[in-house]
Amino acid sequence: MRNTTLQLMLQHRCLTSLQNRETMLNTALIVTTINSPNRAIQDLSNGAKNHGWNFIVIGDKKSPSEFNCDGAHFYSLQSQLDTNFSYAKQCPVGHYARKNIGYLIAAQQGAELIVETDDDNLPTAEFWNSRTRIQNTPFLKNGGWTNTYRYFSDALIWPRGFPLDHVRDNAAEYQALEIGKRDCPIQQGLADENPDVDAIYRLLFPLPQNFAKGRSVALADGTWCPFNSQNTTWWSDAFPLLYLPAKCSFRMTDIWRSLVAQRIAWECGWDILFHDATVWQERNEHNLMRDFSDEISGYLGNKLIVENLSVLKLEKGKHAIGRNLRTCYEMLIEADFVGEEELELLQCWLDDLSAIQIANMGKFK
Repeated sequence: MRNTTLQLMLQHRCLTSLQNRETMLNTALIVTTINSPNRAIQDLSNGAKNHGWNFIVIGDKKSPSEFNCDGAHFYSLQSQLDTNFSYAKQCPVGHYARKNIGYLIAAQQGAELIVETDDDNLPTAEFWNSRTRIQNTPFLKNGGWTNTYRYFSDALIWPRGFPLDHVRDNAAEYQALEIGKRDCPIQQGLADENPDVDAIYRLLFPLPQNFAKGRSVALADGTWCPFNSQNTTWWSDAFPLLYLPAKCSFRMTDIWRSLVAQRIAWECGWDILFHDATVWQERNEHNLMRDFSDEISGYLGNKLIVENLSVLKLEKGKHAIGRNLRTCYEMLIEADFVGEEELELLQCWLDDLSAIQIANMGKFK
């Protein structure tokens, strides 16, 4: 009896220590914007200040000359160049991929956790909860293309980037999924009201849409679903996979990043977690037909990208993430999805991360 009590006390101490460690993680919140501080930026800034998060806002050529928002650390184009990151000097202006500079700044400043969102997403109270990397959750292995929105809604709805010819596929029943402890250093939260869907959905189907609460699902090796950059959490050893390609469509940059990240994550023994909405979107103005045009490369190409990624010979382990990224982007270039200049940008990204790693005494090993 005494030994059993001691074991329970030790287990409780270990669990409490782990929970405290998750709570104390140095967290950075990253947004990019060309707008003056709006309601979403103000809410994010206030929440970050109240919770001790480092709120980094990355500007671009259309951003206002002055950006006054208490609690937000705004980086203009000149401020980005002043970081002396080689990537900041090479990344094209006027592209969402400049968000990569925010990730580098966060890593340089010691972030152990990066949370990213957009300037039209408003956080719920749950957004500020501490994150837990190891999840005891339903998971799906070797599921092929899986519309994760089906686990959170009975509506006909699918994530941006999901192949249209798989939208109506039956998904494995949520209640029938195996449950287990899964290592999930990349976690996608959903968005209510105006969720991340493609232009075809927006042109044809009703909004707003909201998702079920209290659910999560992990996608293990062989289960594919695109995820976005609108409500996503990254632990430090997955930071290299944050890389957003610049030599492709704005509407595909985070989607193609997600497909590459999934493929490499599985070589590290990691799953991708999808969980219920902790933001709601008050969407910025969009030209839906222009969005449709920018998404055509994904409508026609995402299945081929996954087929090619699936057969790539990659190295196992976290130490190989950089080399695996190069292998994946070499494939995307050869298949004519991204421009060949992408490799130079990727190398700048990897060089900057390596320099940060050395300066921070191997924090990201």
